[in-house]
Amino acid sequence: MERLLRNVEEVVTKEEFLALRGGTAYLGFEPLWPIHIGWLVWAYKLAELREAGFDVVVLVATWHGWINDKGSLEELRNHGERIKAVLSRVGQFKYVYGDEIVKDPRYWELALRIAKETSLARIRRATPVMGRRAEEVELDFSKLLYPIMQVADIFYLGVDVAVGGMDQRRAHMLARDVAEKLGLKKPIALHTPIITSLSGTGRMEGTHRELDEVYAMYKMSKSKPQSAIFVTDGEEEVRKKIWAAYCPPRETRFNPVYEIAAHLLIPYAGPLEVGGRRYETAEDLRRDYENGAVTPQALKDAVAAALVALLSKLSF
Repeated sequence: MERLLRNVEEVVTKEEFLALRGGTAYLGFEPLWPIHIGWLVWAYKLAELREAGFDVVVLVATWHGWINDKGSLEELRNHGERIKAVLSRVGQFKYVYGDEIVKDPRYWELALRIAKETSLARIRRATPVMGRRAEEVELDFSKLLYPIMQVADIFYLGVDVAVGGMDQRRAHMLARDVAEKLGLKKPIALHTPIITSLSGTGRMEGTHRELDEVYAMYKMSKSKPQSAIFVTDGEEEVRKKIWAAYCPPRETRFNPVYEIAAHLLIPYAGPLEVGGRRYETAEDLRRDYENGAVTPQALKDAVAAALVALLSKLSF
């Protein structure tokens, strides 16, 4: 159980997680194609959980994607099939579709019970998980149902461990709070690292924002193609994007090139060779990069080569 916490940004709570002896782990995603390499971080974590004996359920959140204006239900379901084919090369998971579970009246009973125990202000605070600003949500009431449905998903599927990036934190914390009020099983939240947009965060508007909201705003995104490396990108495109990526010297925080190395390549394709040095842990790389022993140019060269090799090995 301790080993499963490597390459995890946060677990709520660690004591609850270490006390588990198996159970159901879950993650839900809006099916958008193509997916970017940030998805592989949580995909590998799900594979580790399954290898450790957890039942892993992945929700292909078609209804959530439809509410979030990502396409028609038919388009989203088709995208879901393509994504399943990619994930199958990382691990074998059970899949459930959002447009199937919403047919069950018990699902909507759960949703209403959750809504009864939740204030409008709390729901509004949870909407950044959609990658949308508050003013956008105000124009479409259905978007306020999104966080409620995320919580309903967790209870409906009998989840012990809710897995997601740090941008999903508010929905998971809402589920934990509501569980106590409704007398339901409280899910443990396991949050994997987010890989920052290749363009960085710039001046990071609104520095008062909470960390999970910052992650939601500045993560890789399909809507901004130059912010992300997609699993469909060829070698030339991967190298081009890495060399153009934000990668300040001696700085690892919100540095996407370092994050790719630390959160994807070293844990799941490592060790990583950088400038003649061999790195088996992200901590060793962080130390050498921050003290200047590893330059941005050397890091970019190593990350580009290793990422091309990983995507080629997975036959994307």
